[in-house]
Amino acid sequence: MSEGSERKAHCLCGAVRMTVKQASTSAGACHCSMCRRWAGGPLIAIDCGTEVSIEGEEHVSVFDSSAWAERGFCSKCGSHLFYRLKENGQFMLPAGLLDDENGLTFDHQVFIDEKPSYYRFANETKNMTGAEIFAMYGASE
Repeated sequence: MSEGSERKAHCLCGAVRMTVKQASTSAGACHCSMCRRWAGGPLIAIDCGTEVSIEGEEHVSVFDSSAWAERGFCSKCGSHLFYRLKENGQFMLPAGLLDDENGLTFDHQVFIDEKPSYYRFANETKNMTGAEIFAMYGASE
């Protein structure tokens, strides 16, 4: 993860606001079937570590999407807020939530083996399969 500085983010309606202490400057796309179903396409997100403060937490609903992760969304406007690993509380935030997207570099794609053939990105990126991601985080499918 390329370390960045503090970043602010918010949902579409503004009911939920987040402050990230050390947001990555590296953005990546997840092509897994769950992210595509959740986001309507690949989820482009940044790693935000574990130091994320949330204002308006009463408007955050969490869906237990797998044995090792959960997904948060705004209960007022439906914006996707985060993908969070259960074991260590690590947050991935959709890049589009950031108040300032300057300085981000799109440099990796995960679950590349699940990417459908109807789209592709022109950027040269590091590409990882689902098996490589599970091995990296020590999780099982």
